[in-house]
Amino acid sequence: MTDSLVSKPHRAPADSAEQALWTGLYTGALLMIVMIGALVAANRIPGLERYALERNGISYSLFTLFMMIPVCRFLTRPWHMFTSAMIGWLIFVVAYDLAGIYFANLFQVLRNPFQVLIEGAIVYGVFAVGSWVGEMILHARRHPMAPSRRRTNDASHRP
Repeated sequence: MTDSLVSKPHRAPADSAEQALWTGLYTGALLMIVMIGALVAANRIPGLERYALERNGISYSLFTLFMMIPVCRFLTRPWHMFTSAMIGWLIFVVAYDLAGIYFANLFQVLRNPFQVLIEGAIVYGVFAVGSWVGEMILHARRHPMAPSRRRTNDASHRP
């Protein structure tokens, strides 16, 4: 009974930088899990070979869904979106590089880790810039930019 009467310390809400960090860490972990699952299913489970199209479709869908987590969470904050997304993408690229050690021909069949890093940065950069431009357009629509008129002094315009 006394436990319910004693108030537990209230934790202050996390600031935006901490939210971006945690979102990036979770996104990276999810992308890494999907990648490892897809690689194991494709290379180590021969019974799934006849379902390759469905297996790859599920993997692509999950990967795209998890890639969009930072974009959806920080849609109105492009800098946090890009920071969070790149944290997650760096985790994924490191896991991809390590997977290349275990799966011998991974980089010959797919892209090398540097190409993957650049592609992710471009995709997330386009989303962040699109969010920023969209926010600027909405701001301009809400606040019309009518020029202010200055009052002219009639005495100053006389010859």
